[in-house]
Formats: sequence, C-alpha cells, structure tokens
Amino acid sequence: MYEHILLPTDAEEGTELAIDHAIAVAEHTGADLHLLYVVDSDVYSSYSGDEYVHEFEGLESALEQVGDDALESAAEAADEAGIETTTVVRHGAPHEQILDYADEADVDLLVMGSKERSGEYRQLLGSVTDRVARLATRPVTIVKTPVDGEE
Repeated sequence: MYEHILLPTDAEEGTELAIDHAIAVAEHTGADLHLLYVVDSDVYSSYSGDEYVHEFEGLESALEQVGDDALESAAEAADEAGIETTTVVRHGAPHEQILDYADEADVDLLVMGSKERSGEYRQLLGSVTDRVARLATRPVTIVKTPVDGEE
C-alpha cells in the first residue's frame, strides 16, 4: 500500500509519538521512511542590517544542528526497527518545503505530529501541520500529542 512515507520533524518535545507511528506503518507496509527537517527561513532571516550578520550565520547553523540531531535520533529508531531511511535538511517555509519534498520524493503518506492545542491558540497561530493537511494532495496522518495544562 505504501512504498514511501514522509515524516517531517520539528525537533520539538512530543514528536516521539509521530516517529513511533511512522515507524510502525513503515514496518507494517514495508515502506521506506523519509525524514525531513526544515530550517525555517523566517526565523533566521527576520534579522536586518549588517550588524547581525554573525548572529544570522550562528542562528542558521544552530538550527541546522538541531535538525541534524532530530533526524539522527529518528533514523536510529527506524534503523532499530529495520526500516530504511533517507534524511534531508531543507531551508525555507516549512509547509512549502514539506509539500515540495513530498512531491519530489513521490511519497504515499505524510505522518505529522501535532500538539493538542485549544481552538483559540490555533486561530491565533495556526500550525505547519494544519497547513500541510489542508494543502496536501496526498494522505496525511496527524498524530496528536497532549500538551500539559491544556484541555
């Protein structure tokens, strides 16, 4: 049923449930697993002026390292389950990069984590997962993670 599964990760706490689910689906279907981390260009490009050049380069590098660490951790978990992985770091708007990569890699399923937040929170900020689910032309499985202190 599935040959290629995409798991974008944001390296946030609580992504373990999405990782576990993607690995379980890959195990069950014999699919390979694509692991993607997007360095959000809005985060590091919001600085303006030459005085921030060194901080800009340091921030971008730090975000890449966070991504590399997150991908390595997810790849190790998949490897323990005998799942073949491809790891990719991209730069840009996360939802756009996720959708572009899904098309380029011709994935059959996207598995994404999402924290259970109140409706007010979502209305104010939205989420990458919401955007991907709305815009994707491929199946998207959303794995929810409870957030302490919220109902």
